[in-house]
Amino acid sequence: MPMISRRVLFGLGLAAPAFIRHADAQTRWAPSRPIRLVVAYPAGGPTDGIARIVAQDISTALGQQVVVENVGGASGAIGTRQVAKGEADGHLITFGNNQTHGNNMFLLKEPGYDAVKDFYPLAGAGAFEHIFVVKNDSPAKSIQELIQLAKSKPGELNYGSTGVGSGSHLSTELFMVRTGIKMTHVPYRGAAPLVQDIVGGRIDVANSTMASVFTQIQGGLMRGIAIGSPKRNDKLPNLPTLREQGVTNADAESWTAFFAPAAVPQAALDRLSGEIMASLAKPSVVEAIGKLGFSITARDPAAFKPYHLQEMQTWAEIIKAAGIEPAG
Repeated sequence: MPMISRRVLFGLGLAAPAFIRHADAQTRWAPSRPIRLVVAYPAGGPTDGIARIVAQDISTALGQQVVVENVGGASGAIGTRQVAKGEADGHLITFGNNQTHGNNMFLLKEPGYDAVKDFYPLAGAGAFEHIFVVKNDSPAKSIQELIQLAKSKPGELNYGSTGVGSGSHLSTELFMVRTGIKMTHVPYRGAAPLVQDIVGGRIDVANSTMASVFTQIQGGLMRGIAIGSPKRNDKLPNLPTLREQGVTNADAESWTAFFAPAAVPQAALDRLSGEIMASLAKPSVVEAIGKLGFSITARDPAAFKPYHLQEMQTWAEIIKAAGIEPAG
């Protein structure tokens, strides 16, 4: 897929190193009105939950309320585009992820924004681990049993995702490539409706983030059969990894980060970045976000930029391996 390679290299070429220039006390930027924090997905999902925890925490430090706005649709492109084209004065930011600020560059012919050129990363927050879950009445009790079930019914099993190009979509496509199975994709507009349909038995399987399904697994509302990480998670110690069950080269995780429009003045970028980074280091915030099944790995702008570009390259390769073409 030449389009993928060209766009990745284009993004890499545009991303010159940038370093935070700390403003002194006399020029310290402060918001003059409430800040809008756009989440490009419906309310109720794990991404929304993390954004709200941080928004509430930094409101006090900034002296203005940080208001979360949910603007879903088009695999996160609508809300993200709104921020890219919105006011660039520090009063509009977004909490994005590997879909909004990565995969959409390769999966949408016209996303309406450039994930590298149009945004400045304020802080990388961390990444979601993915867990394969099945509905409770599924006969599959392990990942190998799921593979055998899918092979016996090619294309009949359906798997849900949080949207075309999301981590849950692409990681499942990668899994199918690695195992030689075929299932039918059912995209949702966010994690909340997807989880609801797994619990209701309308979806056979999903490779969803831990934050989306942790509570439901613990409550017995769905069954976890594998985690797509190199090692087990302490929160679900009895859940084996894909590798332990004989599936290699199929691990994937979905990162998240806070972004502002690239044209925002540096003093505002520095202040916003500093407050978000400070929030992500607070024990109370770490604990609250941890309850959502999310582990924080905070990265400042200088550290996040090379990570971002490498992740874009990695997911572009996953898209190519899955044979997914950009949608119009």
